[in-house]
Amino acid sequence: MSTSVDPLARERAHLADSRAALRAMREDVEALDITDVTANWVNSLVLGRQIEERIKALADLSHTPLFFGRLDYLHTTQEGQRFYIGRRHVHDADGDPMVIDWRAPVSQPFYRASKKDPQDVGLRRRFGYTGGELTAYEDEHLSDPAEQERTSRLLQAEIERPRVGPMRDIVATIQPEQDEIVRSGLGGTVCVQGGPGTGKTAVGLHRVAYLLYAHRERLARTGTLVIGPNRSFLHYIEQVLPALGELEVRQATVDDLVAHVEVRGADEAATATVKGDARMAEVLRRAVRSHVTLPTEPLMVVRGSRRWRVPAYELEEMVRELLDRDIRYGAARDALPQRIAHAVLVRMEQAGEAPDDRVQDAVARNTAVKAAVKTLWPPVDPAKLVLRLLSDAGFLAEHAAGILTEDEQKLLLWAKPARSVKSAKWSAADAVLIDEARDLVERTHSLGHVVLDEAQDLSPMQYRAVGRRCTTGSATILGDLAQGTTPWATESWAQALTHLGKPEAVVEELTAGFRVPREVIAYASLLLPHMSPGLAAVESVRENPGSLSVRHREPAELDAGVVAACVESLEHEGSIGLIAADARVEPLGQALAAAGLAFLSPGEETTAESRLTLVPASLAKGLEYDYVVLDDPAAVVDGEPDERTGLRRLYVALTRAVSGLTVVHSSPLPAQLGSAGC
Repeated sequence: MSTSVDPLARERAHLADSRAALRAMREDVEALDITDVTANWVNSLVLGRQIEERIKALADLSHTPLFFGRLDYLHTTQEGQRFYIGRRHVHDADGDPMVIDWRAPVSQPFYRASKKDPQDVGLRRRFGYTGGELTAYEDEHLSDPAEQERTSRLLQAEIERPRVGPMRDIVATIQPEQDEIVRSGLGGTVCVQGGPGTGKTAVGLHRVAYLLYAHRERLARTGTLVIGPNRSFLHYIEQVLPALGELEVRQATVDDLVAHVEVRGADEAATATVKGDARMAEVLRRAVRSHVTLPTEPLMVVRGSRRWRVPAYELEEMVRELLDRDIRYGAARDALPQRIAHAVLVRMEQAGEAPDDRVQDAVARNTAVKAAVKTLWPPVDPAKLVLRLLSDAGFLAEHAAGILTEDEQKLLLWAKPARSVKSAKWSAADAVLIDEARDLVERTHSLGHVVLDEAQDLSPMQYRAVGRRCTTGSATILGDLAQGTTPWATESWAQALTHLGKPEAVVEELTAGFRVPREVIAYASLLLPHMSPGLAAVESVRENPGSLSVRHREPAELDAGVVAACVESLEHEGSIGLIAADARVEPLGQALAAAGLAFLSPGEETTAESRLTLVPASLAKGLEYDYVVLDDPAAVVDGEPDERTGLRRLYVALTRAVSGLTVVHSSPLPAQLGSAGC
């Protein structure tokens, strides 16, 4: 190719041609006529929906670069070939690739190749964009020993680009250690321990996108699910997968998964801790099985003019055998009438008759058989069962004996028992118990892959609820033990994975921080020895001098000081989060309004015009802002039931900033922070 042509102009021309090719791909799908290829209206609807999804997946997002890198190979099967790496595959009219999907094997060296291991790549080119316009490029000659290993300026700029709007994908900036996790196989469960700014959430979402690329047919049948801690978090991440062309991944909270009853109540921390304890699974198992009654009388089955007698001891053998198999209550209840019918058929054959399967099914539906089954193995309503456990002290004591102490049983019992399932003021922990009981009665549907983010905050019973959604599939577990802010937060991933039913999972640790500036993460890490001893601090790769400011104000001036800090932050480009103890949110909202500063609530999308969000500390986890103003750290700590949880909540709040953190306080700072930053 002639060197007289401006390289940037060549790349811009390729971008324009690629966009035209993508447009043509979309138009080809839009022009499809399916009237002659569908056998019936059902097929037509299914195929029509698939076409609609394909059209959506081929959308050209004007502000999202179509490709972000280029690989020029030297030898092997790609000899002399050049590949543009982007978010999706784009081909020309002849079917030749113009952009290669980042998940394709040929794209992997873009993330993994280095001077020490060039992987047959002669040149790796990164592109810089402003909006959707290609404005710069940067080359690494991996096979040139004279060129030194260096940090990519464009890579650094992309990581530090101001955040406005929902979470972005990191497809252009995935690091080698992150890429290893992203491309790990579908068969195994992976647990990612990562401190603030290590990109664990993005890694989990990109792993889903990769698995859908590599195992699309299988996951299309079995389904995928992303589980987040709350609605604000899910709203924040909801655009990542669509930006990568993946539209079929369901997102939910744990509360959504177990929403079998309306949650209108709340538990004290001590009560919720007992309800979330794994021992409750055995209490529920005992309570469910207690409904089974051993027979005391024979069963008489009448068919036409003949009467067939099944003695009590034989019925007892059937019941005991089903109990010993420990299969689900509902499956055993379905099997019992067939066992009884088989016993009757044996007697028919002994009497010289020749019954077939239709006769056995008819006997199983016989009125006397159905009545016997209802007596021996009655139906169980999971919500009514949990209602009785929480209302009936005797019933609870019978099934919690040797498992829960008397004091723990007292914590579970409602002071005023509910009259019915509908009138009960169920708590979130109660809904999890009902979900466990439902699974004891009838198997929960299992998905092909589940991503669980902020996993450190779940109770053992919540882990079980998530685990049964992927018993035949795999999972990606994401979290940070140092950010556990519930009284029941897990102490170790080994514990959590055992409750999840995935004890064999591989635990990977991300320790390189790409988001939080070094000065800020060092300040927050002062808390680690006091709340998570032994956990390694994140090593930030980002130098950003002056990114931390700690200011003391008199109590009467605190609100004004916070507002002033917000005004200063708004002078910078990007999003601003004002994080405060939950009890401080209302007065700070009033102070902002009085100062004429408009603000959003978590979950509302930031825009160029509305960049300030007022965030309760309890909802800050998983969110990030270019600049954070933190109100009164001591109030954040004091807002939690115990000091460890309070320090962890503060650690979360301190580590939400991408570019700068301003701490404004009137109360003395928690002693664990020392005098740093003052």
